[in-house]
Amino acid sequence: MMKRKPILLYSLALLLAVGACTIVAPNGTTGSATVSGDTAGTTGGAYPFGKRIKTSGCRAEGALQDSACTPGDILPEATKAMICVPGYAKTVRNVPTSVKNAVYAEYDITRHVAGEYEVDHLVSLELGGSNDISNLWPEAAAPKPGFHEKDKVENWLHAQVCAGNISLHDAQVQIAANWLAVYNRMSASPR
Repeated sequence: MMKRKPILLYSLALLLAVGACTIVAPNGTTGSATVSGDTAGTTGGAYPFGKRIKTSGCRAEGALQDSACTPGDILPEATKAMICVPGYAKTVRNVPTSVKNAVYAEYDITRHVAGEYEVDHLVSLELGGSNDISNLWPEAAAPKPGFHEKDKVENWLHAQVCAGNISLHDAQVQIAANWLAVYNRMSASPR
């Protein structure tokens, strides 16, 4: 049993050094994210958190946000230790009605019924997401997958981070770049 430990440690170190995650952004570009989270993104560099290209005429692409309007944003001071404390998200949640209305306006949604949409954090608060408008979008409940299914992705990634199976940064990049791909991987895996 002791002889296996060095091999396992070597394998883990190699995995951390090489990385193991391919990210597919909503616009179809791909890149890699290292397990350590040092350099992650859809273009080989750092993921463009908070960098909006447009602020009007936003259009969701099926279950995905318009990444030009909603690239996602994070609280850089959020750490694994902070987000893994039960109740953390409640301590940072602060999205005024005026900001929610601005989100609907950017996506040209002039009217909706209760439960049709949810102004959602792309990078969830439980993953260190920000309340900035660059991290908010009106996510539909239907057709599925919608905001209820994305909630499952958020909970699963949060559990993975807190269990030490994935870095916080890697989880943030995965959910921002393409939460639907994470959902599809989860749905395809045996339960």
